[in-house]
Amino acid sequence: MKPWIIAALCLFGLAGCSSEYIITTTDGQMLTSDGKPELDRDTGMLEFTDSEGRKQQIPQSSVKQMLER
Repeated sequence: MKPWIIAALCLFGLAGCSSEYIITTTDGQMLTSDGKPELDRDTGMLEFTDSEGRKQQIPQSSVKQMLER
């Protein structure tokens, strides 16, 4: 029984470790990403999930700065 409790606690602990990123674009927008954005090298688009859970894509050339919060 104890291994299940330890496994459950570890799982909940890892779920809370997701980082939030702030993406600043060249035109001054500030976008919030839930988790680390990933670059699709084929399309040159930065893909991320916003704070409302929607998948978003922006061109890498539009990104001025990306900071972990």
